[in-house]
Amino acid sequence: MDLLDSSVKYLKGVGERRAALLGKLGIVTVRDLLYAFPFRYEDWGSTTAIADLAIGQTQCVRVNVAYRPSEARTAGGTLLTKATVTDGTGYLRLLFFNNAYIYKDLLDEETEFLFFGKVEPDREGHLSMTGPRMLKAAGNACLHPVYHAVKGVTSRQIESVVKTALEKCGDAVGDPLGEETRIGYHLPDLADALRAMHFPTDEADLAAARRRLIYDELLVLQLGILKEGQKTHGGNAPAIPDTALEPFWARLPFSPTGAQRRAAAECLRDMAGGGRPMRRLLQGDVGSGKTAVAAALIACAAKSGYQSVLMAPTEVLATQHYATFCRFFEGTDVTVRLLTGSTRAGERREILASLASGETALLIGTHAVITPDVTFHDLALAVTDEQHRFGVGQRGALSAKGRAPHVLVMSATPIPRTLSLIVYGDLAISVLDEKPKGRQEIDTYAVPSSFHPRIYAFLKKHLDLGRQAYIVCPLAEEKPDEDELETASRLSAEAYMKELSAGVFKDYKTALLHGKMKPKEKDAIMADFVRGDTQLLICTVVIEVGIDVPNANVIVIENAECFGLSQLHQLRGRVGRGDAKSYCVLISDAEGETAKERFAIMTETNDGFQIAEKDLEMRGPGDFFGARQSGLPDLRLANLMTDSRVLYTAQRDAKTILAADPDLTDPRHVALAAAVKRLFAEIS
Repeated sequence: MDLLDSSVKYLKGVGERRAALLGKLGIVTVRDLLYAFPFRYEDWGSTTAIADLAIGQTQCVRVNVAYRPSEARTAGGTLLTKATVTDGTGYLRLLFFNNAYIYKDLLDEETEFLFFGKVEPDREGHLSMTGPRMLKAAGNACLHPVYHAVKGVTSRQIESVVKTALEKCGDAVGDPLGEETRIGYHLPDLADALRAMHFPTDEADLAAARRRLIYDELLVLQLGILKEGQKTHGGNAPAIPDTALEPFWARLPFSPTGAQRRAAAECLRDMAGGGRPMRRLLQGDVGSGKTAVAAALIACAAKSGYQSVLMAPTEVLATQHYATFCRFFEGTDVTVRLLTGSTRAGERREILASLASGETALLIGTHAVITPDVTFHDLALAVTDEQHRFGVGQRGALSAKGRAPHVLVMSATPIPRTLSLIVYGDLAISVLDEKPKGRQEIDTYAVPSSFHPRIYAFLKKHLDLGRQAYIVCPLAEEKPDEDELETASRLSAEAYMKELSAGVFKDYKTALLHGKMKPKEKDAIMADFVRGDTQLLICTVVIEVGIDVPNANVIVIENAECFGLSQLHQLRGRVGRGDAKSYCVLISDAEGETAKERFAIMTETNDGFQIAEKDLEMRGPGDFFGARQSGLPDLRLANLMTDSRVLYTAQRDAKTILAADPDLTDPRHVALAAAVKRLFAEIS
């Protein structure tokens, strides 16, 4: 086994018990330890004269021992060691509890020390530090690491173990970058960069280490993304010669926007000649008309004699897509089928047979469409909706259903340029930047919970006019811990339904919808809402993506601080789809600056791309799409907002490497291949 991949328990000073505690911090192997970087550094280089110390501040002093330490016992029997130090400008008392080692072995009058701690007056009014950190002044670096700790293991203990690891195997790290690359980019070697990240000599040393490790991280990330993309680049993709779009556009009950026409034409140019398969991202704000563009491509594929598949992340969305595409292709020879996890066995067998024979031209479904028994007669187009919600393996599995199908991925979550470069690798991008005719701005308000009576009156006014509305709650059902629930001030959707349907909305037709319901139950509830039989839908984020009810013009989001910016924007997009003026009301009593900033952005703009940029800036890529939904590994150091220049360089270099060595089997790239495997292991 590689020394770096061995357990930390074998390091001196760790053992089984401490290794278990380190595991809570995600530190299992020696490699994990070396990459568990400090979250901040204390500047011990900027010392303060004792005469200038400020009460209540954490500061560093450079001193000598003025009077030998003395020992005493407190009333409770605790050993107390006192020492007095000086720098010539004044005196400072140091207090240590239960630390005889300080007295016996460390503090001598001949040595100059650095002490780092919080300055407070003692009982007699003298300046003092209690339990300060200390180092001998000679030869020590200015910056000292502070690590995330866990009960039972302190930052100082982690620092000590890191030193042991670097001494034992720092040189065994190896270096995935060639010397030419390091010299060309003025980067330190990997072993030196790791040492400097933990124990930098100065700010310049730390900055150079960060540059090196950020480049490594983004290069390995891009290699992984691009290697996955290679799986759908090879092969001989079907040619789609019938690219006449007007017959399909003419069938629609609305006139397509210029952006829709342009995007469809861009896609068909990629698909017309065959050979290299199309790989394109169709990106647009909520309600920009991506589904109609996908339908136009599917129509052309069907006219050319080929099949298509569309994969959606939820059954609710897949079912809605099925209904939409059935309307699009009503009266044509394009057969549309729906396959989900809840499809009955007999119907599933029939669907699979019709796919294999080529009778079904379009299959719509959830993850069920990528199971091994799903076989197509001749698949030419694979469409993924909200692709960021699928893992890397699932994305590739859909494309593998054909010999080399064209790939279209759709996202209603506007994605900043830097993040789309990461999530979608080298996909070409088509953007729908026009709203369909009739779409309008949605007025958005952020109010405290004390506004509930006014909000309910506002809802009733619109329901009485024949409109419909949503109330979104962050929880589907009561948590077992009632105290926690009350502290968070969150009403579950079920509790809210009981309260409102029996109270203020007892004379209105209400319904409850959440993701834990059975698919048929959810479908029936949504069907009632679409028909207008239900006036008020109390729900969770199951409605976040794709639900289209033009008559619904008000959405109220409870505990809005529980949602990220992009998710709030997605929820807001459930209204504003008809001709009535639409409204979004965010309810929150949160006082935090982050929540206030989110609400300010929501009330100021309806521009999804502007919101996405801000969301990425505020939350970072790891949380941009929600927990573990992005199909991306976590980034330890890189920041896509501030490191975009490094990202572009890393992607260019990754393409160059893969062009020469697609499988990373060249001996020079073995370490890079291993790094890619490790980075993507957590999301495979």
